[in-house]
Amino acid sequence: MQRLLLGLAFLLPLKAGTEDIIRGHEARPHSYHYMALAHFVEEENEGRCGSVLLRKDFVLMAAHSWGSSINVTLGAHNIQEQERTQQVMPVREAVHHLHHNPNNLFNDIMLLKVRESPYSGEREAKLTAAVGPFSPPRGKTQVRPGQVCSVAGLGKVSMGILATTLQEVKLTVWKDEVCDSCLLGYYNGATQICVGEAKKIKTGSEGDSGGPLVCENVLQGISSYG
Repeated sequence: MQRLLLGLAFLLPLKAGTEDIIRGHEARPHSYHYMALAHFVEEENEGRCGSVLLRKDFVLMAAHSWGSSINVTLGAHNIQEQERTQQVMPVREAVHHLHHNPNNLFNDIMLLKVRESPYSGEREAKLTAAVGPFSPPRGKTQVRPGQVCSVAGLGKVSMGILATTLQEVKLTVWKDEVCDSCLLGYYNGATQICVGEAKKIKTGSEGDSGGPLVCENVLQGISSYG
């Protein structure tokens, strides 16, 4: 049984490491208009992970994906092509959750403030049909066990192979007691959601961290580890 752990809404999180969308499928181009791809450098190695546009000048991302020289690409479907819909935004500032714990990756979440792009001259993201923010849920919107949600990303689709186009996968929300029994010491039902499939290896899992968890068209969390 494969499960993916995600951070709830806007204040929460999780452990990290290898996150790829396995046995998903290519998403409809720009159907995730809030999807962003963050490129960063960590110890001289380049990395990338998912993120979510919350406002024209702010992006939400998993804190464990932090590195130097971060750029965020918006409006991308095929990351290997220079699509006219793409916008590249350098990151001006990163704000980690105050209680982020890098050991167990609780509160694995941070905000990135984007700045003027040297490529386009835009001071913040330009909202288009392919680029738009997705706000966190308001009020008491809750995710229910058994509910089917979607996870999207541009991480690995198989061993050593990164996706070139945006992928998505449908996954089922599990009960807290099931998640806790499998993830002892790494699960907190107050701030995390565990999703997966019982009979199929389907998961969002290197490169998909920070990607959105969407349930009934509402952003409910971001991917942290699988």
